Parts: sequence; structure tokens; C-alpha cells
Amino acid sequence: MPLPDELVRSRNISLTTFRKTGAPVPTPVGFLVDDGKLFVLTPRDSGKVKRIRATASVTVAPCDNAGRVPVGASTAEGTARLLDAAGTARVRGLMVRRFPIAWPIFAWNRLTGRGDRLVGIEVAL
Repeated sequence: MPLPDELVRSRNISLTTFRKTGAPVPTPVGFLVDDGKLFVLTPRDSGKVKRIRATASVTVAPCDNAGRVPVGASTAEGTARLLDAAGTARVRGLMVRRFPIAWPIFAWNRLTGRGDRLVGIEVAL
């Protein structure tokens, strides 16, 4: 399924993961699209990582920085997968190109040994 244009043009997405009870937890995140899939970087110990380990089902929608989804925005269902170290490094490189202002943060994290605290998430819709 091709990604909705509205989603691809957005700067952020609301990534909704689900608790074991089925309760949705939406989180605004920066993302990038590569080869028809969405990619996100997040701390390895974040709640969304724990929820993806429990259930891979997610929904995505375009949103603003505060996570507000515009009325009538397209929502798409997908499956999330946590990436290994090589996949995460690839996504980190792509993120620096998409969000150039973030490169000092990534560089600082690598210098201080915190770079491996991030994990990449691949979302296939």
C-alpha cells in the first residue's frame, strides 16, 4: 500500500502503540520515509518500545509538534519492528539528513556513549 501523501508531507507523525489491555497511546515523533516504510528513532527504554515488544500493531497519522492530529487527517494501520544495531545506525544517518539541526545531539550522544541508547523502529503500512 503506498503511503498517503498527507503523511509523507508531514514533519511529524502521531505513532499510536497499544498497551497489553488494548488501550491506545499516541506519541508525536519525527520520522522519515525510505523505501516505502516509515522509520523512527527513540530511546531503547521508552514506553513505545516496550509496547511494540508486546504487540507490533500501530497506527500513524500526521500531526503537529504537540501531537495534535488535524481533523479529517488520514490514519493508517501498520506493523512496527525494532531494528538491530546496523539498522538503527542506518536510520540515525538518514535522520541527520532529514533533521540537520539534530546532528549535534546525535554527535554528543555518540561521544558520551549514549548513542547506543537509541533504537530504530520500522513501520510497514
